[in-house]
Amino acid sequence: MSLLKIFVPSVFIAGCCLSAQPLSKPTATPDPHHILTIDVPFVLVPVHVTTMIGRPLTKLELNNFHVFDQGVEHAIKTFTRDDTAISVGVLFDSSGSMRNKMYKCVDAVSAFLKTANDADEHFLVEFGDRPKLSVPFTANSADLSNRIAKIKPFGRTAMFDAIQVALKQMKSAKNTRKAIVVFSDGGDNNSRRNIREIRRLLAESDIQVYAVGIFDEVERPKPTKEEISGPIVLDELASLTGGNHLRANLRNLSAISIEIGNELRSRYLLGYYPSSEVRDGKYHRVKVTVTSNEQLPDLRISYRPGYYAASF
Repeated sequence: MSLLKIFVPSVFIAGCCLSAQPLSKPTATPDPHHILTIDVPFVLVPVHVTTMIGRPLTKLELNNFHVFDQGVEHAIKTFTRDDTAISVGVLFDSSGSMRNKMYKCVDAVSAFLKTANDADEHFLVEFGDRPKLSVPFTANSADLSNRIAKIKPFGRTAMFDAIQVALKQMKSAKNTRKAIVVFSDGGDNNSRRNIREIRRLLAESDIQVYAVGIFDEVERPKPTKEEISGPIVLDELASLTGGNHLRANLRNLSAISIEIGNELRSRYLLGYYPSSEVRDGKYHRVKVTVTSNEQLPDLRISYRPGYYAASF
């Protein structure tokens, strides 16, 4: 949730995709003791719409969408369907289990990064025993590919801690749209943070989680607990944030990575003002529906299902 801050004599929007010019040009610096400040909640909801076979629908209009907050429909005030700039954190699993998959994973991450546009920015967090911010935000995505090509897999998997590092880094993002893309072959087995803490942190953020799950084509006779829980955890975190988790193997890894990149490019961004009672600090459930005057097939709609309201 973003906040619209109104200052006399100017108006601007912080943390969302709208902007407005000052109402009038001040003739002198205003006295800070006489500035009126009003915080107005503003909610942004990224939405992805596909057919049942996964074909994105990218030509829908504003009047095709309806947004409900706590069961009450709200007027959509902003609507964007362009290939808007995104701030993306790439989380790369560098644990020992990735050793025989590295050559394919380097190609897959490079393929994903090639779907970016010039206004995007990326950072890289690699995680084995511990997470490490190895490439801060950069407009040169080749820096990430070059770094990943030098990784020597080792140790266990601290994915939850890596997500925490990524959320901290994302505070310096310059773009309104933000996403984390995880490349991993299994569940967490070495983090100090647990799944409950990560769920809460993600629910309080405006960041979507996408995942490329890299799994063996042939199931092992005795899979570990982490191998069993890994896909379930990635599904949960993606669903919680309105992102997506696609499972891959070494044969289709690059194609799946490109699909994730393209999905990031085919989202609508809806913005609305919730009711005045939104400052309750509670979790608010969001529902998005799509209607059309044309004959459309059955649709799949993915979006962030809720947010925590401010309590101040």
